[in-house]
Amino acid sequence: MTRRIVIDPVTRIEGHAKISIRLDDSGCVSDAEFHVTEFRGFEKFCEGRPLAEMPGITARICGICPVSHLLASAKAGDAILAVRVPTAAEKLRRLMNLGQIVQSHALSFFHLSAPDFLLGWDTPPVQRNVFGLAAQKPELARAGIRLRQFGQEVIELLGGKKIHPGWAVPGGVRTGVDRLTLERIRDWLPEAFATTAIALKQFKRVLETHEREIESYGNFPSLFMGLVGPRGEWEHHGGKLRFTDSNGQIVADQIEPAKYSEVIAETVQASSYLKSPYYKPLGPLGGLYRVGPLARLNICSFIGTPKADAELANFRSCGRGGAVTSSFLYHYARLIEILAALERIALYVEDSDLLRDHIRSDAGINHLHGVGVSEAPRGTLFHEYWVDETGLLTKVNLIIATGHNNLAMNRTVAQIARSYIQPGRAEIPEALLNRIEHGIRCYDPCLSCSTHAAGKMPVVVSLLAADGRVVEQVTRN
Repeated sequence: MTRRIVIDPVTRIEGHAKISIRLDDSGCVSDAEFHVTEFRGFEKFCEGRPLAEMPGITARICGICPVSHLLASAKAGDAILAVRVPTAAEKLRRLMNLGQIVQSHALSFFHLSAPDFLLGWDTPPVQRNVFGLAAQKPELARAGIRLRQFGQEVIELLGGKKIHPGWAVPGGVRTGVDRLTLERIRDWLPEAFATTAIALKQFKRVLETHEREIESYGNFPSLFMGLVGPRGEWEHHGGKLRFTDSNGQIVADQIEPAKYSEVIAETVQASSYLKSPYYKPLGPLGGLYRVGPLARLNICSFIGTPKADAELANFRSCGRGGAVTSSFLYHYARLIEILAALERIALYVEDSDLLRDHIRSDAGINHLHGVGVSEAPRGTLFHEYWVDETGLLTKVNLIIATGHNNLAMNRTVAQIARSYIQPGRAEIPEALLNRIEHGIRCYDPCLSCSTHAAGKMPVVVSLLAADGRVVEQVTRN
């Protein structure tokens, strides 16, 4: 008799989703699937809106990574206006994106994921959270909260508020920065560097004790995609697209972001509102790729800052001569990107270009189509707009980082389930439930970017017979 295990909703991620695990007649895992269960219609209800409003509207897609949408939208507007963004505005946008990377990665590592591998998979759920982490490791928890606060402070100092700053606009930014503001950011950097060093030291200890997790948490060959600079350097807000394979070989390089549709196609699952992009030349089965911090560190030739490049060398030693393919190491990659972001912020706060007065280029509608691409913390973000001659949106297409990883997340939960679910097991232990959920947390999905988050947070796991009868049910309040 075939059975199905349902985890609904998955906890400690941004947004709501569920996981279905199917067992065959012998009790072995035959398949697993990640479902995004709520719908959000930004692509449709933005039609008819003026181009100038789009950065402010699309920033509301998410409260965790509003800066990512703000910047990608502004870049799509740049393309439609056909303007060159002033130097000061370009660097200020980059500075805000670096603050976004720090705050988002700190949230993912310290608040959402660290309770699992620092407190233990078997720790009761009531303790296995950021409050439990604060009780057992108060200094680390406080430092993590402060690190995220630093990233949010960068965003607020530039854009006026931490969440949904209507600051970047087509052609540049609304307001500049003064020397005092840059000094406030600079003065916080030593503490941020110290916290990142502590977190890296902690996670390297985790690597020594979690070999099984490294081997089974989304460890499979795939492509990797993201933006790189002209020399292949790590990028977060410019550059062109690069694809590499699991051997570390470049598959496609220096692809103009505006031509992304030539190499990326999208398919859909009947059971999910999240689209599944794939590398077009290889089709839906062979074209699975991953994005985000793991991918960015796999595809780049170097980072370009000394501390992060030193950590990158150690990170790549985990790849055994090829790419780093274990999704459990997304956590390590996030810490390295925080370090890279802090090093670049340290350079920007000393850059006099940021103090220039010219921060916005004005123009009318010069093109009827534009693409904006930026690296969100979770991966490459595409905003594609079509407008009429008056600048009203006629069509919108968004490809969100979580969507890029959809096929990989499905494969990850299946791999973990096959590794830990024993044939014939009828019970559903809490630790097993949590391990499968953690496979999704590795990717730090941001489901508000593609769904509407609503509902209650308890987990109900049901073991169903083929005819739909509930064989067993476990409820987590």
